[in-house]
This record gives sequence, structure tokens and C-alpha cells, in this order.
Amino acid sequence: MALVVDLADVSDADLPLVGGKAGKLGEMIRQGLPVPPGVVVTTETYQAFVDATVLKLEIPNALATLDLQRPESVDAVSRRIRDAFESTEFPDELRTAVAGAFEAYARRHEVEFSAVRSSATAEDLEGASFAGLQETYLNVAGTDEVLAAIRRCWGSLFTPRVLVYRARKGFDHSTVRLAVLVQKMVNSVVSGILFTRDPNTGENHMIIEAGWGLGEAIVGGEVTPDHYVVDGATQQIVQKQLSEQSVRLVRAEGGGNLREPVPAAERGVQKLPDERILRLASLARVIESRYRRPMDVEWCADAKSLYIVQARPVTTLPSGTSPGSGAGASAPAAVAPARASGGSSSSPGPLVKGFGASPGIAGGTARLLLAAAELDRLKPGEVLVTTMTTPDMVPAMTRAAAIVTDEGGITCHAAIVSRELGVPCVVGTRTATKAIADGSEVSVDGKTGHVYKGLEKARAATPPPAATGGSAGADSSHHGAPVTATKIYVNVGVPEKAAEYARLPVQGVGLLRIEFIFTAHVREHPLALIKAGRSAELVERLADGLAQVCQAFHPRPVIIRTSDFKTNEYRGMPGGEPYEPQEENPMIGWRGCSRYISPVYRPAFLLELEAIHRVRTERGLKNAHVMLPFVRNTWELEEIAQMLRDKGLRRSRDFQLYLMAEVPSTVLLAREFSQHCDGFSIGSNDLTQLVLGADRDSETLGRMGYFDERDPAVLKAIEMLIEGAHAEGRTVGICGQGPSVYPEFAEFLVRKGIDSISLNHDTVLSTIRTIASLEQRLKLDQVRRGRD
Repeated sequence: MALVVDLADVSDADLPLVGGKAGKLGEMIRQGLPVPPGVVVTTETYQAFVDATVLKLEIPNALATLDLQRPESVDAVSRRIRDAFESTEFPDELRTAVAGAFEAYARRHEVEFSAVRSSATAEDLEGASFAGLQETYLNVAGTDEVLAAIRRCWGSLFTPRVLVYRARKGFDHSTVRLAVLVQKMVNSVVSGILFTRDPNTGENHMIIEAGWGLGEAIVGGEVTPDHYVVDGATQQIVQKQLSEQSVRLVRAEGGGNLREPVPAAERGVQKLPDERILRLASLARVIESRYRRPMDVEWCADAKSLYIVQARPVTTLPSGTSPGSGAGASAPAAVAPARASGGSSSSPGPLVKGFGASPGIAGGTARLLLAAAELDRLKPGEVLVTTMTTPDMVPAMTRAAAIVTDEGGITCHAAIVSRELGVPCVVGTRTATKAIADGSEVSVDGKTGHVYKGLEKARAATPPPAATGGSAGADSSHHGAPVTATKIYVNVGVPEKAAEYARLPVQGVGLLRIEFIFTAHVREHPLALIKAGRSAELVERLADGLAQVCQAFHPRPVIIRTSDFKTNEYRGMPGGEPYEPQEENPMIGWRGCSRYISPVYRPAFLLELEAIHRVRTERGLKNAHVMLPFVRNTWELEEIAQMLRDKGLRRSRDFQLYLMAEVPSTVLLAREFSQHCDGFSIGSNDLTQLVLGADRDSETLGRMGYFDERDPAVLKAIEMLIEGAHAEGRTVGICGQGPSVYPEFAEFLVRKGIDSISLNHDTVLSTIRTIASLEQRLKLDQVRRGRD
């Protein structure tokens, strides 16, 4: 059994063993092309792992319940299989073989960091690229981390988007297997994608896109890259369009990826020098010559060399284009429309212009989706308008009549998938999400890159899509609510109100207080229940309440704040008096995180975590995240983080941990606390109390005006927190009524770059309008200052 093979020893003929990606890279090594060295963990290893573990039964049992017509079924099947892969360790013999082969290769090639990449047997094939659908992990350091990444890659064979895409392309789920390619990681200075033929028009010229840092940001549409055109006949550069790139993805110290600002002097310059453009085009001609068809090539470069890291057939040339022909007419003078920040003011002119990324003309109602949690808002036949698409959006993209994005080039995820779906697509407009009103009617020309107001253009080209009547409920409440850059969440106390609040135009739940579920669903002190042997009952009641909220908002995120009862509040619960001390000032006493790490209360906190874990696993609601209240020190966080891990709650892309910023220590050491979390939520009441030394419950101080979250000292603390958190790439929100009560406080928060505001339900709509107006006014102020 070939468990691990050297990349240099494989070829296209080994597709069943090493998958499409690895097979083509091995073939290119044989052609003498520069490819980073690597090894392939074969499909036989995948099968051996499955056969020797619970996956042998878990996969077919889960797939037997799959109903592709029901998104909730797709999500549930995916979660079940992926959780099984991630929680199942390698059998000892298999681990020894794979780890030994990897370590021997790493020593030979002096590998410090690795790229761990999926290579499926149904991948990079003509007619189906599976672009971006299976997982890749970059800058992975260490054997244990590589083995864990391999299991996650295997699990990605069953993500919802892959299940949907595989069915659409006619692949049998039960026969597809996955190899994993482990390569030496290139420390990329610049990277990008190349098409040996224009995928939008089929014309004979090469399209090259380039951006600073790792290529994941380009493929994912996070940045709009430079766009170069090389004539296929003369091999001359005939067009260059330079983009402004403000952020890049680079290697983090110790491994993993880090987003960092691009220095101002480098943002607008040409990313790839002419000589490297021509060298890259020369390499691409060798690849196209080998496969005798247009190819889609991913490349990267460090300070010294260019490397090829993937090649696959272009799966979506316009009809009538011959894949095997290599020569043709030279590129026209204007290969792609220039980007524009807006449309012409005359009525025939486009609303916005960008890159035509997938040909065709279609029209419909524009639906602005600014977060993955909003995907359910898109109805069949509507036009998806978003900042950028991600692989998780594929199920929604299949419903769209057309797709328009702010960011991305013609090689980004949106472009590739749109072409395969046959959906007109315009990318890189820069301003679509601002210039196109949610609910308005638009026509999209995916060849010219123009988006027009109204349906006239679409009607002239093709019959309009069937009307899709809107339903009452969640979507109806969105009408008239403006889009804001600041995310708006809602606070939820009573689970029974979740379904009602879920109809609000919010991005999710910014604060779900678990203590409200204690009072409404549990009604007894947790330690008393534990003593009575009723721990399972406690967990079940908490899980029921939490799941009710998470289900109502799914897939929008729900941030669950773990319990923050003060001792005087806990004493009042049935059975609480024996466990709660008398404190003179409970507000700054035994509460929040200090409870969780105390031997007395730890068992109760672990049951809270068990309930949350059960919601995420047994109930399949991965939109449940955790926020810790009243954090004082980083060392208590380290202990709590271990408790979370012990309960299966590990920080990842799918599970975020947030901290309440209530104690000044979190403000003063924001950058240090950022190492332990994914973001902060300002608890303005407690922060005001502790910054000003003013008891929030003191009526006397309140009447005298001491307790005021608009106090300059409190505002300074908030500013410090935002600056410190953003410096470490962490988000900052606020959960409180200050922004809805005091417009000047809201303006301060928006000016300082607050990422989100979580509100009580009755102030959501009015505050959205206030925030939208503020953001517009600030934008106009910036324009005026620029003119001055």
C-alpha cells in the first residue's frame, strides 16, 4: 500500500492515487518547471484511515440521510462527517508511517513551514474545477499540526458547498476520495493566477493577475489584483491595469497567516515587473503545450524565484471556442473594461462598471448580502450583490440570476464559480454594494462588465427570470432598512422571542445572556442541581434554550455570554444560599471569569460549556460562539481556554471566543488580551463604573451626573481599546443602549471604527437609520476635506 509518495514521482497517470492537483504538479516537475518540493498522502491512506475508524460507518450512514433539496439536511450531514474526521485520531501504525515519511522529506528539503492542500480524485478535471471548495492550510509548522491539517482536509471533502457542487456536476459522493499534498511553503512576496486563454471571451491572450502576499486573498476575492494581458501570438504585454492594494496576507511569526497593511508606498505600484510577467507567460506556454488546452495556473514568487503551485484546465470557455487551438487573433486594444467608481449620470449609462467575469446578460431584483449569515435572503432569480464571494456562498450562488462584486479579478472565486454555473458575473466594481440599492431592479452584462438600472437590457437579451414573490417574515422587515458598514446585532434575553427578533435586519445576536436562560429554563442554582445529581437535566435545559435562539438565527452568528450572576443575584435563586457568600460590593466581587476558575463553581461552568458544545455538535448549530464576561487577567483566560478545549470548544474559523471589555485592565492591555480571543464587546455600563469609580447602582451618583458613558475618560478608554484590538486584527463591538440613546455617542463610535453595535430589539431599525446617516455624513466630510 502506497501511503505517502514523493511529488516528483507522480504524474497524471496516478490520478486515482494522488488526485488531480498533485498529479498535474508532478507532471510539471517532469517538464522541468519550478514547483516547490512535496509529498502526497495518498487516497490509500485516506481509505485506510476511514476503514480503521468510526468513519467507515459514519460516512455512509450520514450520506444516506442527505436531502439536497433541504439546506438544513446538507448542513447536518456535512457537520456530522466533518466532526467525525476532526475528532478521530490516526491509528498508531498509520500515524507512524505518515509522520515518518513527512519528517524524512522535511529533513531532506529543510522544510520549516508547509502548505497542506487537498487533492481530490474529482478535482481539476475538464468540466469541473472544484475551485476553492476543498481546504488548504498554509504556513503549517510541526508534525502534529500537519497531521491535524490532513484530517481537516479529508473532512473538507464533505463540506456543504462540496456536497452541492459534486451533485451538480454528477459525481457520486461514495466514490470520491481525497489525497493530501504537503509542500514546502514559499514565503510569497507576490502571487496570483494566470489564464492561458481569456476565460470570458476565449480570445488568444493570457490574463495574469498579481497581488502582494499570499494568493489566497486573490482567489477569495479579498483584494482586487493588478491585471496584465499578454498577447498569445506575439508574447508581448498589451495591457496593464494597476490596482490599489491596502492589505496583504503574509506568514505570521511561528506559523499561520497574518493580514497586515501594505506600506503606502507599495499600494499602487506594479506588483509584478515586466520581466517576471514575460517569464511567467513563458512557463505557462510550456504547461499549455503539455496539456494542449487552455490552462488556469496558480503561481507565487519569493524575492528570488517564480513557482508554479497549481494548474488545471479552464473549465468554462465560451461556446464555440476550441480548447485545443493554440493560435488566434491578437488581443484587442481594450481587453477588459476599465474599473470605475461609479456609473454615468445619463440614464443609458451603467450604474457601475467592473471586469466582465462570466458572459451573459441577466436581470432581476438586486439583493445586497454583506455577510455569509445573510445568504438565506437571496431568493431564486435575484441578483447577488456583495463585497466578495467565498466558497461558503456556493449554495446561494446557484440561486442567483447574476452576481456582482466590489472586489476581485476575473480569476477570483466568484468569477470561476460563476462561469461554471453559467451565471453572468461582474467583479471588481469597487462600489456595487454602495451604488446598487437593495431591492432595486438591475441588468447585468457579464461580458462587458456593466451593470444597468432596470430590466430593459436583460429583457432585450433574454426573457426575464420568473418572478419570485417575497414572503412575509424575515425578508419583509429588511425593506427600507439601509445598509451600514457597521454591523448591527440584536441582544436576546428570552429564547421565546428569538424567532420574532430573527426577522429584524441584523447580522446576528451580539449578546445572548445565558443567565436569562438560567432564570427562565433552569430556575435553580446550578450547584444545587449538581449536588442533587441533576447535572444532565441542567445541561439539557440550557441546551434547549440556547438551541432555540441559535436555530432561529441560523446561520447568522449567536454570541453566547456565559453566566455573569453576581453573588447577591445567585443567592436569590432556589438552592443558592449555601453556595453564595455575602459581599459588600458584588459588582466588583466574585463574578464572571473569577467564578469559572474557582474550585467551588468550576463544575457548574463546565456544564455551561457542555451545553454549548452539545448545541454545536448534537444540534448541529455551529453558529453558537462564546463570550466571557468580566475578564480581569490574561492568566485566568489561559486556564479557561484549557477548560474550553477540554469540552471540545477550540478557537477556529468555525468557533470564535470573545471577551467583554468591562474592566480597565482589558483596555490598558488590549494587545495582550487580543492574543487570547477573536474580538471584544464593550460593556459600557461596567466600563463606565470602573473608569469613573461610580457605582452604576447608586441613585445619588446617577442624579448628580457622575455615571455617564459619554465622559471623556470613558471615551478615551473605548478609543484605546479599538486602537489596540485593531492593531492585533481583532474586532470590537458594543452591546448597550448608548448608541441608540445618544447620537453623539454613536457618532464617536463610528468615527473611531467600531466594528459592530448590538442593540435591544426595539431600537434596531431607528439605530440602523442613524448609523447609515452618520456613515454617509462622515464619507461626505472626507470628500470635502480632500477637496480642501
